[in-house]
Amino acid sequence: MVAGQNIKVRIWKIEYSPDDIVGGAVVTGTVVGDYPARFRENKENQLLLQQGLEIEKTYSAILVPGTVDVHERDELEIIQPTDHPYYGQRFRVRGVDYGMLNPRDPRNYVHLTLSRSRIAHAQQ
Repeated sequence: MVAGQNIKVRIWKIEYSPDDIVGGAVVTGTVVGDYPARFRENKENQLLLQQGLEIEKTYSAILVPGTVDVHERDELEIIQPTDHPYYGQRFRVRGVDYGMLNPRDPRNYVHLTLSRSRIAHAQQ
C-alpha cells in the first residue's frame, strides 16, 4: 500500500437499468476498480449540534492515482482491512476534487467528500 494510505476501497459506478414491468426504477452498479485510499471522518459543525439540529455526517477520502474515473453519486466501498470499523460499508460520493498536479504525475490524487449510503429496504 502507498505510504499514507490506510485502506483499500472499491469504486462502484451507479447506473439505472430500464424500469421493471411495474414501472419501478432498477438501480445497478458496475465496479470501476480497487484503489488505495486515505479515509477519515469530518468534524461536525459544533454550533449546529449545540442548537439541536440533526446534521449529516460526512467523510473524506483521498485516492491514488489521480486519474480515477469517479463522479458524484458513485459509491465507495471499504474492502480492506477487514477489521476497519466501516468494512463492507458503502459511502455515496458527494464531491470530487482533482489534485493540482499533472494528471500523469504518479503523486496526483483525487479528494472525495462522502456521506453514508443507507439502503432502506435491503434484501436480507
